[in-house]
Amino acid sequence: MTDLKLTLLGGFKVRLTSGEVADLPGQKDRAVLAILVLTPGDAHSRDRLAGLLWSERGDHQARGSLKQTLMRLRRCLNRTGDEVFRADRRSVALNRDTISVDALTFERQVQEGTIESLTQAVALYRGDLLDGISIHDPAFEDWLLVERQRLRQLFEHALANLMAKALAAGDPDGAAKAARKLLLLDPLSEAAYRTLMQVHSDRAQSAQALKLYEVLRERILRELGVQPEPATIALVDHIRGRRKAASYPPEQVALPVPRELPSIAVLPFLNLSGDPEQQYFSDGITEDIITELSRFRTLFVIARNSSFQYRAGERDVTQVGRDLRVRYLAEGSVRRVGERVRISAQLIDTASGSHLWAEHYDRDAVDILAVQDEIISAIATTLGYQIEAAGRERALRLSPDALSAYDHVLRSEALLLRYTKDDNAEARRWAETAVELDPTSALAHAQLGWTYCMDYICGWIEDQASALAMAYTLARRAVLLDEADCRARWLLGNIHIYRREYDEACAHLRRAIALNPNDVDARGIYGLYLIAVGETEAALEQFDIARRHNPFEFNYIVWYRGIALFTARRYQEAIATLKQVHNPNSEVRCWLAASYAAAGHLPEARAMLAEFLAVAERERPSFPGRRLEQWEPSLHAAIEYRDRAEFDHLFGALRVAGLQ
Repeated sequence: MTDLKLTLLGGFKVRLTSGEVADLPGQKDRAVLAILVLTPGDAHSRDRLAGLLWSERGDHQARGSLKQTLMRLRRCLNRTGDEVFRADRRSVALNRDTISVDALTFERQVQEGTIESLTQAVALYRGDLLDGISIHDPAFEDWLLVERQRLRQLFEHALANLMAKALAAGDPDGAAKAARKLLLLDPLSEAAYRTLMQVHSDRAQSAQALKLYEVLRERILRELGVQPEPATIALVDHIRGRRKAASYPPEQVALPVPRELPSIAVLPFLNLSGDPEQQYFSDGITEDIITELSRFRTLFVIARNSSFQYRAGERDVTQVGRDLRVRYLAEGSVRRVGERVRISAQLIDTASGSHLWAEHYDRDAVDILAVQDEIISAIATTLGYQIEAAGRERALRLSPDALSAYDHVLRSEALLLRYTKDDNAEARRWAETAVELDPTSALAHAQLGWTYCMDYICGWIEDQASALAMAYTLARRAVLLDEADCRARWLLGNIHIYRREYDEACAHLRRAIALNPNDVDARGIYGLYLIAVGETEAALEQFDIARRHNPFEFNYIVWYRGIALFTARRYQEAIATLKQVHNPNSEVRCWLAASYAAAGHLPEARAMLAEFLAVAERERPSFPGRRLEQWEPSLHAAIEYRDRAEFDHLFGALRVAGLQ
C-alpha cells in the first residue's frame, strides 16, 4: 500500500494518505530524500550521501550532518505506521512499496509510450526537478544539473512523441497543445512548427500556417544561420499547392505581420494662463507625460523632439498623425490662475480624428510639484489603458488573417477581461497563437500565462496544480525574454504568492512597480501580496493608488479590495465593495457570503452561499461538494494567506453562513 506521495517535479511536497502535507522544511532534508528515491538500488551508502551534500566539510562533520538529516526524515516519514525509512551505520534505504514518486511515475509513463500514458506523463511534469531548492554545494549542484537535464530531455521526448501520435490518431487539438509546450522548451523546434502548420492547414487556415513558416524561417536564419529542414520546406510546398488547388488568389497569401505596438505622440500642452512665463510649466507637463507613457512596454511613444515641432498654430490631427506615423495623439492645455491650476487632456484617433477620451483636473497649486506629479501619473495611466482598450476593440473587429502577434494578445486580453470560463479558454487560444507568431514576445508569454493563472484562481480546470505550474513556466519565460517587462514581473510575483514564496513575490512585484509606477495591475497584485502577509492597511493604500490612476477599476482589484476589508474585519465595507463587482464569479460570491455572515446578516449570508454553490457546480469541471472541508484546498486559490489563522477566520465565517 502506498502511504506517501512525493512530488519532486516543479517543487517539493510530501503528502500522507490522509491528505495531510508532511512538514519537511529543510532544503538538504528534501535533497537527501530526492537522491534516495531517484538513485537506482535499494540501499545507499552514507559516505556517498554525505559527499553529495556536505562535500566541502570534513568526513566526520559531513557524516554528523547526514545523521541529523536522517533523524528528521525518520520522524517525518515513519508516521504512517510502516517502516518507510531504514538506516544502519553504513547505508540508508527506503521501502519503495510505501511511497509514490511523481518523477518515477513520469519516467514509466514516458517509456510506455501510448497516447494515454504520454498525456499523463506530460501532465505530471510541472517544472524542473526540485524547483526552488538552492543548495550551494558543488557535488549536489552537479548531480541536480544532470538529473534535471535527463528529466527535461525525457519531457521533450514525451512531447515530440505525443505530438506525432496525436496527429496520426486524428487529434489535432492534442497535437497542437503538445507542440506549443515543446516550443516553450525549444523555441526552434521545427517538428513543433510543422505540427502546428499541419493543424492549421487541415483546418483550412493556410494563411496562418504560412505565417508560422515565415516566423520560423526568419528566426532560424537569424539565430542559427541556416535554412529550414527539407521536411519543413516540403510541407510548405504542399500547403501552397493546396491553396492553389483551392483557387486562392496569390495576392491573398498572408505574409507575416511584424509586431506593431500602438504608437502615440504627445503634442505640447498649450499654455492658456495668459502669461508667457508659464510656458515652462506646460512644457514640463508635456515632457513628464512622455516620460511616464514610455514606461508602458505596450506603447511606442514618439520622442519629445519630434512632437514639440507642433508647438504653435492650428493642428490638423490627421496630418500630424500621418507626419509622425502614429495612431494616437494626446494633447491638452494648462491654465494657472492664482493658486488654482486646471490641466485638460484628450486622446485622439488620428485615422478618424475622433476623440476617444477627455478629462480635466482642477487642483490647488499650493504644492505645485506634488500636484504636477499626481496629475501626470493620472493622465499617463489613463492614456495607456485607454489606448489598450481601443486596441482590444480594434483587434476584435479585424479578420484573423490580418492580425499580428500583438493583435492576438489584445484579442486575448479582451476575452479574458470578461472573467468567464468559456471566454478564458478562448483567450488562451488567441494567446497561444500570439506565442506561435512571435516566440520572443514577453507580452505574449505573459498573456498566455495569465489565462492559466485565471484557471487556477477560479477553479475552471480540474487539475489546478498543473494550471499554476504552466502559468509559472510561462511567467518565468516572459521575464527571461524581457527582464524590464512590467507585466511579466507582476504575473510572476502573483504566482509566487500562490506558491507561498513570499520573498520572491515581493521582489518581483516591487520591481514591477519600479519599472512602471503607473501600472494598475502591478499595484493590484502587490496589494494582494500585502493582504497575504498580513499588511491589510498597506494593501488598501495600494488599491487607492490604483483607483486614483484609473477610476474605472478592474473587477479583480475591486474583489481584492473586498478581501482586504474582510481580512481587516471591516465587514460592512467588505459587503459594499464586493457588491460592486460586475458579473461576479463564484469566488466573489463566496467572499460576500463570508462577509454577510461575519457582519451578522445571516439570511443574506445563506442566500449568497446557495448562489455561490449553484454557480460553482455549474462552472467547475469537478464540483468539490457542499462541505467546508471539501472546499478548503480551493479557497487557497483566491489568496494564499501566510498566517493560518486568517484561513480559520474565513472558514469560521463560511460555517456561520451554512457551509458545514
